[in-house]
Amino acid sequence: MKLGFIGLGIMGTPMALRLAKAGHALHVTTIGPVADELLKHGAQHLACAEQVAEQSDIIFIMVPDTPQVAEVLFGEHGCAKAALKGKIIVDMSSISPIETKRFAQQVRDLGADYLDAPVSGGEIGAREGTLSIMVGGDENIFARVKPLFEILGKNITLVGGNGDGQTCKVANQIIVALNIEAVSEALVFASKAGADPARVRQALMGGFASSRILEVHGERMLNRTFNPGFKISLHQKDLNLALQSAKALALNLPNTATCQELFNTCAANGGSELDHSSLIQALELMANHQIA
Repeated sequence: MKLGFIGLGIMGTPMALRLAKAGHALHVTTIGPVADELLKHGAQHLACAEQVAEQSDIIFIMVPDTPQVAEVLFGEHGCAKAALKGKIIVDMSSISPIETKRFAQQVRDLGADYLDAPVSGGEIGAREGTLSIMVGGDENIFARVKPLFEILGKNITLVGGNGDGQTCKVANQIIVALNIEAVSEALVFASKAGADPARVRQALMGGFASSRILEVHGERMLNRTFNPGFKISLHQKDLNLALQSAKALALNLPNTATCQELFNTCAANGGSELDHSSLIQALELMANHQIA
């Protein structure tokens, strides 16, 4: 099967590599260099999204935000410039659910099918093929693409129609942000109270407070390993989508707003490119106390 992959960043490269290693012919384009390993596995580097769409039956997109998806789809050299009839576009970026519905309709009007399929699991999940994939779109199209999703992830769910995958991803990012904030508060509290935060974390791992965030990001907080797996700037973007959508729905998300303010504090202090687990630094700043 001829596949296209547009966007080879921190997530896109390992995802595309898994597809190439599975034996699929891959046509790729990206704004930066293409990894040598991907080229060694037969990927063809093309100049633009239009060329990728021309050469591919299924086109995957993994770019940072809504404007980039719009450009890839409908820009001067976007996918829409190619003959799309009978093709499938799979957007795995994390973007606006509202805009996703509009993009999907425009693509369908051109004779192609569209799935929104954002992921959770970070760079490690992309590399190991353990991503959680949240899909919005037609059930029959989902069934056709599912074998490819199974190369990329483990927990693959058709949530509903177009846009519902992105809505699910926004909900995911709310939960992740609030969990990071809760772990941060707990460790700052424990440390300032005089307890060893590493031992507190160890004790909590065996109880109801245990979570993947406490396990992975709690360790990052203690070891101060804030090199990015998922950057604060990207989580700010996702929470902005949550808050914008909530406003449109006349919905209040008070704790999501609080987490966004804490991320803003980190960004204002030069931390926008650090891992989102470094949110703890905003609380440490307010407490005038560092846990490690």
